[in-house]
Amino acid sequence: MFTGIIEEVGEVVEAGEGTLRIRAPLVLADSRLGDSIAINGVDLTVASIDGDTFFANLMPETYRRSNLGDLRPGDLVNLERSVRPSDRLSGHIVRGVVEGVGTLHSLTPESDAIIARFLAPPALLRYMVVKGPVCIDGISLTIIAKDAESFSVSLVQYTQEHTNLVNRRPGDRINLETDIIARYVEQFVTGERGEAKS
Repeated sequence: MFTGIIEEVGEVVEAGEGTLRIRAPLVLADSRLGDSIAINGVDLTVASIDGDTFFANLMPETYRRSNLGDLRPGDLVNLERSVRPSDRLSGHIVRGVVEGVGTLHSLTPESDAIIARFLAPPALLRYMVVKGPVCIDGISLTIIAKDAESFSVSLVQYTQEHTNLVNRRPGDRINLETDIIARYVEQFVTGERGEAKS
């Protein structure tokens, strides 16, 4: 489990079919083989550590559901280690299971903040509500607006300085994870109706 509070912006050192190596001195300070690290919101397992880099294997399903297949050496990625039972849950409950990708539509300055608007598939937009949480490339953010094809979030200065979002360009694909609680509620309600009919 993760919180969506980014600990480090790492650099892609190697990206190939089924493999990814990231330079990340901060998150590797106390990481071990087998630990979980979210890379742009995707929960991956540390398969090897070499100095200030770590290596992770990727499955075809990960490429289908996320933007990790777009990564090239030199790209910046958001990193977070999995939470421990004693940690504060500063963001929201993030599973590190990317449900699909959206597209950055625009970044619009608003005083010290930046309004980021993203196009997203209807299947994911249905689980998003204004003032509810969303995880974008591993970052826990709050939805401030939503319409039939997009949603928007406001990036405070800290988020601008400690994530890779302001380096993105319109048209870039971003990883999305919606609120798991909304999904559970929907399944519970649907299950209740199904049982009542039988």
